[in-house]
Amino acid sequence: MKTYNIAIAGVTGAVGQEMLSILEERDFPVQSIKGLASERSAGKEFKFKDEKFIIELLAENSFEGIDIAFFSAGGSLSKRFVPSAVESGAVVVDNTSAYRMDPDVPLVVPEINAESIRNYKKKGILANPNCTTAVALMGIAPIHRYSRVKRIVASSYQSVSGAGAKAINELEEQINSWVSKKPLENNVFPYQIAFNVIPHIDSFGENGFTKEEMKLHNESRKILGDKNLSAVCTTVRVPVFRAHSVSVNIETEKKVTVEKARELIEAFPGVQLCDDISKKIYPMPLYWSGKDDCAVGRLREDYSVKNGLSFFVVGDQIRKGAALNAVQIAEELIAVL
Repeated sequence: MKTYNIAIAGVTGAVGQEMLSILEERDFPVQSIKGLASERSAGKEFKFKDEKFIIELLAENSFEGIDIAFFSAGGSLSKRFVPSAVESGAVVVDNTSAYRMDPDVPLVVPEINAESIRNYKKKGILANPNCTTAVALMGIAPIHRYSRVKRIVASSYQSVSGAGAKAINELEEQINSWVSKKPLENNVFPYQIAFNVIPHIDSFGENGFTKEEMKLHNESRKILGDKNLSAVCTTVRVPVFRAHSVSVNIETEKKVTVEKARELIEAFPGVQLCDDISKKIYPMPLYWSGKDDCAVGRLREDYSVKNGLSFFVVGDQIRKGAALNAVQIAEELIAVL
């Protein structure tokens, strides 16, 4: 089996650390691995397959001899360093928002549009979608393949892991402070997140929607290959450590019964049906954290529109929403390299 020289830009972050674990779990054919990070982390160690490696400073010359470079260090750093990685001969799998809407860069959820990976040669870059988009589409795509989805109305319940390791620490510290009856401090979020929900993720645009909310609209169109699809979303940060949840209402061109929707979801890779209200069985982030598959439940007919369905989707933000999806992209990539 051919093996590959791998680099991870942003190796010390929550997603970078998860990538290391997933590459090992899935026995990705790694010849060598390089961890890249900022000056603050350069010189420290990271582990892969029980072997210790020294973290190197992320720089323009970091990618000589690299076959596949994963980026999870932030959009501005991707814009700065991805061109150097490509010029060095690496194929980039970018987990940031930097290249998602570039028409020459495939935006990929492998279970949905793996065939688009063959177009990586246009720029040498493959993009990972926004975590909420990836999770939501795992429930939407099986139905869309059977009957085109015309409109999506969604509300997200997004875990703090989506804001990074510091956000996870902030929630834990606020909970500990509350138990100890100490003042709660917030630095990552504009308000206390413990025991609260914040209907604001990312910056607001002129239309009153945030960038995070517009991602579902724009990215769903690209991944599903449907420029006429409309999606509207309200994104909410909730005091959950990891795993995003999305309440989804869809309108389809032809009627899809609840029974048919269940059949379609059960047959779709990477998603599990978790739907038996008689036994109070439905997806919850507590029980789907750390899992590869997404879960769909609370399936019901939306009586307020013609040909409507409502359901609830849950998926681990760090895994399917980020690191796992990126590694799956790389697995599909090596099949066509």
